[in-house]
Amino acid sequence: MAQQDFWIRIINRRGPLLDPVSRTSEIIFGLIMVLTFTCSISAATAMKDDIRTTLWAALGCNVAWGIVDGFMYLMALLIERGDTITAVRTVLQSQDKGEREQVIRDYLPPAIETIIQPGELESISQAVGRLPEPPNKVPITWKDVKAAGAIFLLVFFSTFPPTLPFMLMEDYEKAIRISNAIALLLLFITGYKLGRSSGYRPFPMGLVFALVGALLVASTIALGG
Repeated sequence: MAQQDFWIRIINRRGPLLDPVSRTSEIIFGLIMVLTFTCSISAATAMKDDIRTTLWAALGCNVAWGIVDGFMYLMALLIERGDTITAVRTVLQSQDKGEREQVIRDYLPPAIETIIQPGELESISQAVGRLPEPPNKVPITWKDVKAAGAIFLLVFFSTFPPTLPFMLMEDYEKAIRISNAIALLLLFITGYKLGRSSGYRPFPMGLVFALVGALLVASTIALGG
């Protein structure tokens, strides 16, 4: 039990629930999803009930997407942890120095792997050898569940800003245009933040994501939307 507690403490030393790249990515996914629905509304032919049905469909789709995305996040954690435990156990049990060092190399970032020396690999191997024997599995923790819930909420709440014009305005044609503008602006902002967090040039990254949304809007307008 003490060994499992040690490994759970190691896991919970991770940083924030979601890193900046994950947060902005989830918002972008939700915005693109809702934009595909709002772009399907035709101002010329849509009735009020049709618009309400489309907005409910967008909300339902993002709810489903958020649940699936949160679940896949938890599954990815389990797979990642299982792989880590297997690697640590290999280093602990293997009598082959080359095998131990190769396992460690496989877990190093490429930039570090190319400069690390054999003696340093052996030092890391010895340090890993002093770790407690890993358990057969490391369970999902409450922090993991909260992160999955955060993913769901990000996808869910990204639905609302583009739908607000339909709730507040009677002129549906104008509401469609304002809704599209809000979605494009939010795509640009989140793309900008994603670029800054991931080391790419923020402004071009924001333009790329806004362009994806603009293509959706333009194709809909060309088809009579």
